[in-house]
Amino acid sequence: MRAFSVKSIHIGRPYPVLMGVVNISPESFYPGSFVPISSVADTVERMIDNGAEILDIGARSTAPGSPPISIAEEKTRIQECLTQLQGEDYIISIDTMYPEVLDMALHFDISLANDISGLANPALGEIISDAGIPAVLMASRKTPGDAKSLQETHAAINDVLSRAHDHGIEDIILDPGIGRWIPERTAADDWELCRHFHELHSYDLPILAAVSRKSFIGEITGQVPAGRLAGTLAVTSRLIEAGASVIRAHDIPETRDVITCVMKMMR
Repeated sequence: MRAFSVKSIHIGRPYPVLMGVVNISPESFYPGSFVPISSVADTVERMIDNGAEILDIGARSTAPGSPPISIAEEKTRIQECLTQLQGEDYIISIDTMYPEVLDMALHFDISLANDISGLANPALGEIISDAGIPAVLMASRKTPGDAKSLQETHAAINDVLSRAHDHGIEDIILDPGIGRWIPERTAADDWELCRHFHELHSYDLPILAAVSRKSFIGEITGQVPAGRLAGTLAVTSRLIEAGASVIRAHDIPETRDVITCVMKMMR
């Protein structure tokens, strides 16, 4: 596996890295995760104390049917959030698919880009390449998460890796795109991808597991996002066993304990 370091952490190490979701979007599918700007500093400090190693800051909801916001609004939210965190030695990822937002964020001390469009916008690829930072790249062909099957996911991954190669981006965390990113995608598609998660190691890259409170879990448990923690942790444990290198989560203490226990069992 191609591994790399970001500040003090090693991506691709045997022990999974815990990425905490810092959700500054009030339009989020999971309202309980929303963090007002005034609470960002305290929330982030708790997340770090509880075991988060990377902070993934996102200001735009991408769930189907979410109210849209302008790029200018997303940029303002990210800027206000990063201003609250200045002076701290955090490892920060910016979750955006817009070059203007990432370009602004690079004026602060950020360490990664998280692009759910999989470099569909060449301008974003150029910025990531010029900055020399690692990238989380989702399996997307034309729009975020537009693969509807395992076969289409592999095709999308190949497209994304081709784009990354064209931009000279080598330090990549691969996101297979679990979740209902487009209306046509079904829960069955997500379960199939989870069952075949181990096959993604054929790309020789660290793999992101991002299933926290998503709709495919709710469809089988009958729970709204607020009630999907148990299902989330169950799926997460299996993806750790399947070799996930980075776990993206809303619930930090609980996910930390799952990682600890699963790794103990595996060893």
